[in-house]
Amino acid sequence: MTGRMIGFISWCIGGGLLIAIGIAAYFSKKAVGFWANADMFEVTDVKKYNHAVAKLFCVFGLGFALLGLPMLNEQNSLGIFLSIIGTLFESLVVMAVYVIVIEKKYRKKL
Repeated sequence: MTGRMIGFISWCIGGGLLIAIGIAAYFSKKAVGFWANADMFEVTDVKKYNHAVAKLFCVFGLGFALLGLPMLNEQNSLGIFLSIIGTLFESLVVMAVYVIVIEKKYRKKL
């Protein structure tokens, strides 16, 4: 097995872990926190909130895995750059969607 294939498989395992987090969030009974080491706000509808966060994590994991595809090319110096920059932008978009859409929709109003 070549180094490129091992790198791609490792990258896909990372995407699979994000999808697994999404699946766990989907079936969780308590509101799932998105940010590490932050207190969770009160949620209006826990089930719908968890489903929204789960979809976000699953899409993030799938996109993350797809961004690893350039690792399979012979000459991957530009490809790995696109994978890393793509992951950076994907992460920023996921954070923005969480704050602007999900948190705004499901945060309990005072």
